[in-house]
Amino acid sequence: MSASRTARERVRAELIREITEIARRHLTVDGAAGLSLRAVAREMGMVSSAIYRYFPSRDDLLTTLIVDGYNALGEAVEKADAACARDDYMGRWLAVCHVVRGWALAHPHEYALLYGSPVPGYRAPEDTIAPATRGVAVYGRILADAIAAERLAPPAILPEPPATITPDADTVRTLIPGASDDVITRAVTAWTGLFGMVSFEVFGQFTNTINHRAEFFEHTMTCLARLLGLPS
Repeated sequence: MSASRTARERVRAELIREITEIARRHLTVDGAAGLSLRAVAREMGMVSSAIYRYFPSRDDLLTTLIVDGYNALGEAVEKADAACARDDYMGRWLAVCHVVRGWALAHPHEYALLYGSPVPGYRAPEDTIAPATRGVAVYGRILADAIAAERLAPPAILPEPPATITPDADTVRTLIPGASDDVITRAVTAWTGLFGMVSFEVFGQFTNTINHRAEFFEHTMTCLARLLGLPS
């Protein structure tokens, strides 16, 4: 019975893998809003009712695609950071930035699912939270490590943040222990700056404007590192 159950589990896992692979291809044509379980079932040669055994609704399939996407990006970020020396804070930051851009350009439709327009009628469940924070956690560790080593020195060019943001800063501080409100605001600015640059490139906002995009990206991420106070 155990061997039979294991065989069934392998078959089920393989079918789920095939369904999600086909669904990713459909994202490139129909987008997330147009994703259809029936269309995926037709391509697999399954009756539409059979696919509901694996994904009871379109939202369940979307959640799996989102979780897979966040995990793939998070794993890429973790590997990029791990390849750098622990005390090379600038190098770690730039490695993370470049791998986010590289992953997004290689997987534009999956990136759009994660960071593009919300899918009408879909609400992401809590299952997506942990995968979504994998990359952010790496970023937080880079800054926390620099703070602990007393190597973070933000330039005094910004106004002090208002006290009213401290509760929000406290939430972010769980990922960057020891960071002041000033460092937190700079960190959020830099992180959103990274994804803003990537989104503009992925979604075509730089067309006919920024042609040397790799060089522009490198320079901008270095400027954000200076804003954070990361050592060269």
